[in-house]
Amino acid sequence: MADLSAEDTKLVTLARTARARTGATQGAAVRDQTGRTYAGASVALAALTLSAVQVAVAMAVSSGAGTLEAAVVLGEHPDEASLAVLHELGPGITVHLADVDGTVTATY
Repeated sequence: MADLSAEDTKLVTLARTARARTGATQGAAVRDQTGRTYAGASVALAALTLSAVQVAVAMAVSSGAGTLEAAVVLGEHPDEASLAVLHELGPGITVHLADVDGTVTATY
């Protein structure tokens, strides 16, 4: 993670913690336009299935975030719906993909 900013390194840590806490297949964290961060883990219930990205974005929106600057998705790669929700709130968002140990494998 040496090439990540301190703020993006924090997102990796938050995504890892959210995933580890629940044992989920995916963890995610996002940062809004004011620097506030939100993290979530994927949810797989009989009546509700959400990606970690969808959880983190929902938390951000419900807290008043209007724009997202950066995101980290850890573990299972995001599906098209998750990527769409990131780009809806952050047209120029930086998205880091990482494996479960927090090593960033791709950035776009």
